[in-house]
Amino acid sequence: MPFFRNTDETKTIEIVHLSVRYHALEALRDINCIIKPGKLTGIFGPNGAGKSTLLKAMLGLVSCSGTVLYQGKPLMQQLDKVAYVPQRSQIDWTYPATVWDAVMMGRVRKTGWLRHFSAVSRQIAEAALQRVEMLEYRNRPIGQLSGGQQQRVFLARALAQEAEIFCFDEPLVGIDQKTQVVIFQVFNELAASGKIVLVVNHDLGKSISHFDELILLNRDLIAAGARQKVLTEENLSCAYGGNVMFWKEAV
Repeated sequence: MPFFRNTDETKTIEIVHLSVRYHALEALRDINCIIKPGKLTGIFGPNGAGKSTLLKAMLGLVSCSGTVLYQGKPLMQQLDKVAYVPQRSQIDWTYPATVWDAVMMGRVRKTGWLRHFSAVSRQIAEAALQRVEMLEYRNRPIGQLSGGQQQRVFLARALAQEAEIFCFDEPLVGIDQKTQVVIFQVFNELAASGKIVLVVNHDLGKSISHFDELILLNRDLIAAGARQKVLTEENLSCAYGGNVMFWKEAV
């Protein structure tokens, strides 16, 4: 699938004083950061740090206080520009849909409900499946796929949306090496074309070296910015506590 480079750095997401509370639990406290286009940005932190909560709060999936702006306007008013892939555990894989059905769902917003898909939409969906190397499975029920194959199908659905902002929640969990290679290739292509690519991840291993920028959380914002700037022993100790092992070649 071709991508066209857009390096307009005004297309940033600004998170201003964002906080999330679940009853007595403060899940996120006063988060302030900027997410840039053209970068692969990872949200990292220990279990319970608020990584997925941050992503969901940005998209209005959980209640929050604060502001999230895209190009200076509320992101909540521009969700048609967002492609979001939740954790695989949140998806009903028993739903009777084929791979093709799942990817074509990414064209519904542009087509409209109860309207026939155009030839262009079908071409876009086919190109997206081809890009993630899943076209030959187009008629396979999604419940019969491996975890890695399922993740690639939902990556294809995100590509079919032709979004400006791509948000992925733990896309690297339970996948095979081939799928990880495909996913990072696509992520890099999206970033190189000027898209915002935001990925929740928990792995401090080798995969962290793929990210250009990091947001390091533990309910509070520990650090945000270039990977080398964020991955310091002081920051990691503050986020995780004690000595933390991470991929040294990433800094």
